[in-house]
Amino acid sequence: MYTVKEAAQITGLTEHAVRFYTDKGLVPSVQRNENNIRLFDEESINWLHGIKCLKQSGMPIDVIKMYIDLCLDGDSTIPQRYRLMMEHKEAALAKLEEAKQHVAHLEEKTALYQAILEKRSPDTMNPAHWGRIQHMHGDVFYSRSARKA
Repeated sequence: MYTVKEAAQITGLTEHAVRFYTDKGLVPSVQRNENNIRLFDEESINWLHGIKCLKQSGMPIDVIKMYIDLCLDGDSTIPQRYRLMMEHKEAALAKLEEAKQHVAHLEEKTALYQAILEKRSPDTMNPAHWGRIQHMHGDVFYSRSARKA
């Protein structure tokens, strides 16, 4: 049996996270001794590893709880668990696409800054200068007349 501190060390979670997850009912096999101290067996450690993985993937605590409850209900819930994972995967893929768009935007901006640093372009990135600039950088209009259009 492991203490909260040992469970945290084994899983790479913080002690706070281990306590939080047990308090939320996410570690069904956690036990308590006569002094109400949490004790973790190998199954509890496995639950913590699983929770950590799901949490790192961006899954909300309430959905993790739903998943755990389905697991505890047995093999008959495999279709529901599959759907839950598919929905989460789709949400993660959407976030990935959004992140790719952010990176593309930042690549454009850093290329512009590189041109500014190399004196190939004036500083068009400073909003204080936008009123004097009559062009746009693909996503933002810098000309007042273009913004009103």
